[in-house]
Amino acid sequence: MKKPFGILILAVAFPVLAAEYRTTNAAAILYDAPSPKGNKLFVIRSGTPVDHVVTLDAWSKVRDASGSLTWIEKKYLSEKRTVIVIASRAAIRKNADDASALVFEAEKDVSLDFLGTSGMWANVRHRDGPAGFVRLNQIWGI
Repeated sequence: MKKPFGILILAVAFPVLAAEYRTTNAAAILYDAPSPKGNKLFVIRSGTPVDHVVTLDAWSKVRDASGSLTWIEKKYLSEKRTVIVIASRAAIRKNADDASALVFEAEKDVSLDFLGTSGMWANVRHRDGPAGFVRLNQIWGI
């Protein structure tokens, strides 16, 4: 029995659609084109997660948490994984459970080290040391 051709296409195409997150390793300028001659749009903080879209020579096109597409010199990107809080205030709990004790709260735009996932939760650590679990819908970068 032949397998439908459409399933094969989906199986091959799906990995291409998967997000490839990176983290900025220093404050860097974001541009509208892959060149230092492009328009400077803004500066991105060190430790900010971005979705890597494509690389062109020494430049990478990235998407930020707001959905904006910009260019950054790829030397400013690392494989380290972070997430950024998109909720006005995210509750980081001791365990992946809403009834679990609150470890700390993080305000919008705070970057957290990404340690892994557990169902609808991400295991994260603040740069100052506290770690715990946050609901996936309160962060971006997974």
